[in-house]
Amino acid sequence: MRGRTGSGKGADLRCRRGNSPWLKAGAALALLAWGSGAAVALELVAPLGVDEPVIPEANPLTPEKVALGQQLFFDPRLSADNTVACATCHDPRKGFSNGERVGIGIRGQRGPRNVPTLFNAALSDFYFWDGRAASLEEQALGPIQHPREMGQSHEATVAKLRRLKGYRVQFARVFGTEAFTIREVAAAIAAFERTLLTGNSPFDRYKYGGEAGALTAAQERGFILFREKARCVKCHLVDEFSAPFTDNRFHNLGIGIEGPVPDIGRSAVTKEPKDWGKFKTPTLRNLSQTAPYMHDGRFPTLEEVVDFYDKGGIPNGNLDPDVKVLGLTAPEKADLLAFLRALEGAPVRIAAPPLPRE
Repeated sequence: MRGRTGSGKGADLRCRRGNSPWLKAGAALALLAWGSGAAVALELVAPLGVDEPVIPEANPLTPEKVALGQQLFFDPRLSADNTVACATCHDPRKGFSNGERVGIGIRGQRGPRNVPTLFNAALSDFYFWDGRAASLEEQALGPIQHPREMGQSHEATVAKLRRLKGYRVQFARVFGTEAFTIREVAAAIAAFERTLLTGNSPFDRYKYGGEAGALTAAQERGFILFREKARCVKCHLVDEFSAPFTDNRFHNLGIGIEGPVPDIGRSAVTKEPKDWGKFKTPTLRNLSQTAPYMHDGRFPTLEEVVDFYDKGGIPNGNLDPDVKVLGLTAPEKADLLAFLRALEGAPVRIAAPPLPRE
C-alpha cells in the first residue's frame, strides 16, 4: 500500500489543459497525451480508499491509448471465430467477471477456474489465480492464444487487426507505427484495464472520509468481526491509508485439491512444494457483483463463503495456518455479511465503443 486514500468520488480522467476524447474511467496520475505537440496533462484520480496505481514507464497512459485499448477489449475479432472478446468473460455488467462458475471460451469450451474481476487490477502484483503473469500486459497475451479461451495465435490476431484501417491509424497515432505487434495490442488493453478502479464505498466514506453514519450498526459490528474474530484481515488487508482488501499473496484453503485430479495452484508455476494448493487472494471490493466465489466458482452465495471459512477450510497438509475454525454465531455471520456488502464502490460504467469496420 502506497499511503494514499484517493478522492471522494469515483475514478475519472481529468484534463488540465485542452479536451480529451476519452474521459470516462480511471485513477490518479499525470498523463501525457499524443497529438498536436502541446502536451495535454491529465489526472487519473483514484477513488477514496484506493491507492494510486504505479504506471509502468514502458507503457505510459494516454487518452488515445486507453481508447484504443477499450476498443480491443470489446472486440471479438481477437478470437479465432470472432465470438469471444475480453469483455465476454470480463463483462462490465457482471463486475468484470462473467457470472458463471468458470470461464467460457470459443465453441462453448469451459475452463477450469472462475474468472477474476478486473476491478483494481492495476494494484495487483500478480495475475491469474496462480500468479503466472507478472503484469497486465503479460496477462492480456495469455487468453488470446489459449485454445479453450480465444483460440487465436498472436500472429493471426495481429494480421487480422492490421487489415482494418481504423486500427492501423490508431496504432500509428499511439505507438508511431502501423506495423504494430502483439506487444502493442497487449499494451493498449493493459492501459485500458488500469483505469478500472473502484472505491468510495460506504466503508471508505466511514473509514477514510470521516462520515460516521456511512455504515449501519450491523456493518460496524461486522467490521470489528472482520478484523478480529473472523480473522479476514489476515489476508484481505485494511490499513490507515487505504484498503486493497487483498494481500496479493497466495494461500491454501483446501479448495480444489480434494478431488481425484487436484488443482495444485501456485506450485504449478513456482515448482515449490510449499506453494501446493495455494491460490491468489482476491479483492473483496464490489463482492456482490462477482458471484460465484472461490477460484473454482463453487459457492453461489456469500453466505456459503462465510460458512466455509467458519468451518476452517478443508483440512490438508498445506492448509494456511491462519485458516482456523471460527465459531461464528448466526448474528455474527449476518453482521459480517452486512459489512461485506458495504464494500460496493462508486459505479464503474463502461460501455462497448464503436469498433473499426474497415
